[in-house]
Amino acid sequence: MDLRILDTEIQAFIDTNIGKSISKLALQKNPFQEVDWISILNQIEAKTKAKEKLPTWFSTKNIIYPIKISIEQTSSEKTAAYKASIISGESLIDLTGGFGVDDFYFAKKIKTVVHCEINPELSSLVKHNFEQLNVSNITCYAGDSLATLNTLNAKWDWIYIDPSRRNDTKGKVFMLKDCLPNVPENIDFYFTHSNAVLIKTAPILDISAGLSELKHVKTINIVALENEVKELLWELHKDYSGNINIKTVNILKDKTETFDFVLNENCKFPNLSLPQKYLYEPNSAIMKSGGFDEVSSFYNLNKLHKHSHLYTSTALLSFPGRVFEIQNTFPYNKTEMKSYLEKSQANITTRNFPDSVETIRKKWKIKDGGNVYCFFTTDENNHKIVLICTKIS
Repeated sequence: MDLRILDTEIQAFIDTNIGKSISKLALQKNPFQEVDWISILNQIEAKTKAKEKLPTWFSTKNIIYPIKISIEQTSSEKTAAYKASIISGESLIDLTGGFGVDDFYFAKKIKTVVHCEINPELSSLVKHNFEQLNVSNITCYAGDSLATLNTLNAKWDWIYIDPSRRNDTKGKVFMLKDCLPNVPENIDFYFTHSNAVLIKTAPILDISAGLSELKHVKTINIVALENEVKELLWELHKDYSGNINIKTVNILKDKTETFDFVLNENCKFPNLSLPQKYLYEPNSAIMKSGGFDEVSSFYNLNKLHKHSHLYTSTALLSFPGRVFEIQNTFPYNKTEMKSYLEKSQANITTRNFPDSVETIRKKWKIKDGGNVYCFFTTDENNHKIVLICTKIS
């Protein structure tokens, strides 16, 4: 960590170039010969990424940023704040500290927080940043977190882990045993130091696959930000063997949508019906949860088809997702498409439909955008249909 990067003139140069093209800046001559040019460019690129994701860091003076991938992989402040709402108690140890955003928010609720980071340079950088952020109840340890657990030999109210994939050679196959640290292999050891473990995983992890590797799971939190699932949070409690609670959260600019249910609890199969006056599309967190019957039952909504995951009603309801008023419904065929949509402009969504959005746009010359929303789907009679809608929320 080169503290010369904090020179007033260098910091002013970094701030002046926020949002600028790094590739173009790289062609310029370094105006500060005492500091590596690549390091300065990295600060510009990383701070640019932090502007929306980490506004507290962005607005605090003398923050030093790591390589850009660390900023890309770290939690946003909004998801970190949600994580902090889950935990309670006096002490927490984070075994995979990273850039420390989660710990910053844990420290607002927990008296003593320990940040473990295997990369000594990143650990030193985070310690420096916590000082700039006036955080005094987080202690940073560099080195292997298992060794730190043994050395400290303490009992913690919570252990927090954000395991990282070792490599991408398996493509989309994602198992916790392929991550560092190997949580399934070490879970019994973790429970000797805490009765509660919180694990963050990427949304690519299949919930059933995670449950096959983990034991004592009490709650799974599915967290979306602006309708994009960002992380799964697994709450494990020592010796727990009861029902598994699913909590879906979609954090929006002006509100937060939530929907909770008990996994695999008996739920009646939803009623199917043809499209009525209103159409409902669950948010991405609910879609990831698989609680399609549960959301239908809770809101007393009919479903268009067993596999379409679109819902309808005659009366307007508040719903965790997008809500539309159906203006027209017609069968998907050449005559109807030429009459209503060919060479028009519309927002297109497909659900349980053989053609992709791209294929539909190309075939019928439909431009993207506008105030018309079209759903291409399958109804209860297995007919391919098109719903033309206006958006309510």
